[in-house]
Amino acid sequence: MLKNTRYYDPINDFRRSIARRLMRLVFGSHGQPTSEPLPAKGIYRILVCHVSHSLGNTLLLTPLLSELEKVYPAAEIDILTRSPIAETVYGHFFNVLRIFRLPAHGVGHPFQFFGTLRRMRKIRYDLAIDADPLSQTGRLLTLLSNSTYTLGFSSPKKHGEITHAVPLPDTMESKGRRPVYLLRHAMGRDVAAEYPVPDIRLSTDERTQGKDALMRSLAASGITSPGRGIIGIFGNATGNKLLGEAWWTRFMQVLEAAHPEHRFVEILPHSGETMLGSRYPAYYSTDLRKLACVLSGLDVYISADCGVMHLACASDVPTMGIFTVTNAAEWGPYGPNRHVIHAQGKEPEDVARIIAAMPEFNS
Repeated sequence: MLKNTRYYDPINDFRRSIARRLMRLVFGSHGQPTSEPLPAKGIYRILVCHVSHSLGNTLLLTPLLSELEKVYPAAEIDILTRSPIAETVYGHFFNVLRIFRLPAHGVGHPFQFFGTLRRMRKIRYDLAIDADPLSQTGRLLTLLSNSTYTLGFSSPKKHGEITHAVPLPDTMESKGRRPVYLLRHAMGRDVAAEYPVPDIRLSTDERTQGKDALMRSLAASGITSPGRGIIGIFGNATGNKLLGEAWWTRFMQVLEAAHPEHRFVEILPHSGETMLGSRYPAYYSTDLRKLACVLSGLDVYISADCGVMHLACASDVPTMGIFTVTNAAEWGPYGPNRHVIHAQGKEPEDVARIIAAMPEFNS
């Protein structure tokens, strides 16, 4: 084993050295790497590069936008992304000005891809941020920007010289917190201070409309009052995170018996198919923002780990995220009234009892 380690490390080091030289040759220099902190003043034009396009990843970038608005309140923020819902999620941040949306597959849409990059490169930025610690595409896009300062994580998966490279932390796995850590570390700020949570920036009017829509859904099933509180259940998830109708039936039997005074609403997935056997009032919308408005009217939201769970968190709903297979430290909700429910190896009845005892049900 030691022999193999001694043999392969120099080869990998040589490959990384060649990659760095090629990156400098193709993309040029963005200033010399420095150990000096990012300046707190003089940064007014910011570009955030984040190519991940899933619902969860899109929402988990919003804590960084909140942090940028806090530390650079006079700055304009542009976002370069592949997310098809970027305008819906980021467009209500006051400091966000432009959203450059790349096609999901640049090879299949070269004119759109390079046209978007050309528009981005016409702007001179004070700071460009590569927010993803793993994506080499994000690093390439950051290097393509015309920016005085460039910020990103340093790791074996990242090639290309930037002015502020932050070591990837061993103890900060959270997808939502990590980009904020990146900025705080680079600025020399307190990385242990409270972190902003995902936020879709719903207005008061949107929340009122969402609550009204929720009450109409209850009324359609003959329910005229919210009782002790309205509990939303989203039964769908992808892959092996899907719990299945039989699991949810056993779960709901215990939860309903523990809290008969609450109302239960099924939040339907994009397919419009019930996951709970059509036993409860339901709400359905393909409009992400309208769905967020309705979620904001709930008193508690419950689901497995999924994109709609992150949407509930971003809508400021007390959230119970049930985790069975995915890494809760990386993907779990965080912040006040946001809970990870560890359910691996547990029966549905046991999970229901854990949730039924949470303070959000008993306040």
